[in-house]
Amino acid sequence: MTAKAFELSPGYAISRVIRGGWQLAGGHGAIDRSQAVGDLIATFDAGIWTYDCADIYTGVEELIGAARLRLANERGLDAAAKMKVHTKLVPDLERLATISRDYIGGIVDQSLRRLKTERLDLVQFHWWDYAQPRYVEAMGWLNELRREGKLRNLGTTNFDTPRLAEILSAGIPLVSQQLQYSVLDQRPANSLAALAEENGVSFLCYGSVAGGFLSDKWLDVAEPGTPLENRSLVKYKLIIDDFGGWDLFQQLLRALKAVGDRHAVDIATIASAWVLEQPRVAAVIVGARNQAHALANAKIMDVVLDADDRARIAAVIARGSGLEGDVYTLERDRHGRHGSIMHYNLNAGRI
Repeated sequence: MTAKAFELSPGYAISRVIRGGWQLAGGHGAIDRSQAVGDLIATFDAGIWTYDCADIYTGVEELIGAARLRLANERGLDAAAKMKVHTKLVPDLERLATISRDYIGGIVDQSLRRLKTERLDLVQFHWWDYAQPRYVEAMGWLNELRREGKLRNLGTTNFDTPRLAEILSAGIPLVSQQLQYSVLDQRPANSLAALAEENGVSFLCYGSVAGGFLSDKWLDVAEPGTPLENRSLVKYKLIIDDFGGWDLFQQLLRALKAVGDRHAVDIATIASAWVLEQPRVAAVIVGARNQAHALANAKIMDVVLDADDRARIAAVIARGSGLEGDVYTLERDRHGRHGSIMHYNLNAGRI
């Protein structure tokens, strides 16, 4: 591992900052396709050459596929091969009870077409409801597709410690788990990190800037009322509430600002750099609304926190109540505050 690259599996390296695709899915405003492809390539040129997407992110696999094709046409196959693309496979909630190998294979084939490749770099599997117990069987089908050459690496998304242990015990060769991790939410450290350490599983972390809340924009700003601008902000405002509330959140922003000033970077950069230092973390996944934002994200890999920086941040975290429980447990309660805002059937009518 270096400051800017991580070997996720033998011979397979990724950049330690991954360009997220969620903000290209249309929920954050209209997308100019040509500009989006250009921004993806500018991200590549800035040193962020790994990308995250999903079968359920409308149009995003196609955009990244177009960027990869443009790289191949303009710079050759070696440049295109350096671009690493991680997708997610998210079966709809209503399909879990009747899930089949053909259904899983169909989503993989769809991602291959959209991303314009013969082999997916990493497929990260998500499962909505543990009451439907076929997630290990479904992971087995994905592993068969891996052995057939349709994908190189297997990962999971948002599995808790007991279920991840089940999958690993079944002999599924996981290299990673994508999960939420931030100065506000350290649930991965509760128990999952130890299991990951034992089995060589690395973390690919989203939410490191809490949907934009962990930024200079929100410093010394009054607590927002409802409705918030988008579902992402709704989701992370709940995390702030559980962390300890708006006043403590402002103390955290001020601590991050002080550290950022020492390093001549902004709050969001420090927040992501902090996550990058945590045990088992291979990379942080950060979104970008435009090219300038994408270029700024590359600075995350240049930040080296010292003991004083860490202590300043830790002192505020220690004042919070923290988020209890395992990874994604709050979000799986479909009747709770966190789970009730989730969308569970985003592939319906598309497969």
